[in-house]
Amino acid sequence: MKRFADLGEREVLALAISNEDEDNRIYRSFADALRGSYPDTAGMFDRMAAEEIAHRDMLIDLHRKKFGEFLPLIRRQDVKGFVARRSIWLNRPLALDAVRKFAEAMEYETARFYRRAAQTVKDDAVRELLERLAAAEDKHEKLAQDLGVKIAPSARAAEERAARRMFVLQYVQPGLAGLMDGSVSTLAPLFAAAFATHNTWPTFLVGFAASVGAGISMGFAEALSDDGSLTGRGAPVVRGAVCGVMTALGGLGHALPYLIPHFYVATSLAFAVVAVELIAISWIRMHFMDTPFLQAAFQVVVGGALVFAAGILIGSS
Repeated sequence: MKRFADLGEREVLALAISNEDEDNRIYRSFADALRGSYPDTAGMFDRMAAEEIAHRDMLIDLHRKKFGEFLPLIRRQDVKGFVARRSIWLNRPLALDAVRKFAEAMEYETARFYRRAAQTVKDDAVRELLERLAAAEDKHEKLAQDLGVKIAPSARAAEERAARRMFVLQYVQPGLAGLMDGSVSTLAPLFAAAFATHNTWPTFLVGFAASVGAGISMGFAEALSDDGSLTGRGAPVVRGAVCGVMTALGGLGHALPYLIPHFYVATSLAFAVVAVELIAISWIRMHFMDTPFLQAAFQVVVGGALVFAAGILIGSS
């Protein structure tokens, strides 16, 4: 992956063209999926898609004037700092509120990219076009906020929406990823040690080591995945720390009961802690990620049960 700071003006334009084309296709997919139940909203996504095509054509014309016909192939996944988008447009049926939030985040990220790019280019024509496109994406973000809901007129409501969005990007997403990994991935080594030794102290040491190791690994992975310069996801160190700490806590939750010297008491308590952790993960996914609670609980419980069973089977063999 290439750092955004290392891109030349031609590569910035090529990346912007690729991004606009991808956004157009995403909005067309939303419109197609929503047309039957929400024709007005589908029509709005059609108009947003058409505007993205217009933006793309403007960028292509400028690229042709400045650099000629050949357009380098550079995509968002080639540049460090862009967040990979979940392919929610492949799902049927689509939840209107989830689509609205997804579109809002898309436009916020794109507008931020154009402003950052405008600060780095030296050509006046390129800078002017990028600033115009940033303003256009701001209007799309506002439009996405109002899809399916009444327009909130107060500035306070807008600030609360922005604050919530940033909170989810900077803290909830990395924290949830860490909590899920720590709670699930450490089950196998912990319970394998427990049923292999029936000794609480060695079991605690294995659980403690697995939790700390997973926390360090996940923390570094999150921090290195995105520098936050384009997406507004915050400082990598903060996100990495949140993800790492939550990973470690997720594992330590069911390791700490093995400080109790009685094996069966400790194991029973560890089972209860695991259940609480899985319920907490399901609630967070429901509250912040718009996932139905039963669906979130089923997904988490199935994954946790498989890892849990693997640990017991390995430890008992």
